[in-house]
Amino acid sequence: MTTHQSPRPAATSQQESATQPFLSLHTTVVLLTALVIGLVIGGLTFLTGAPVAAAVIAGLTGTGASTPVLRSLIR
Repeated sequence: MTTHQSPRPAATSQQESATQPFLSLHTTVVLLTALVIGLVIGGLTFLTGAPVAAAVIAGLTGTGASTPVLRSLIR
């Protein structure tokens, strides 16, 4: 004698994943603000006549340095 189990509907797992966002609102705001800061710093560095590579490094450094600061400031 075999028992028959009804399969779980796939929609349940899709609904669970759809209700939880990939990133929280706080994380999104912090990362987008850090990105804007990095773009501004990189753009201003490029406008001073520095090579493109130096502007990219300055922008990445600005983004990385501002992320922990923004995380603690934005609550």
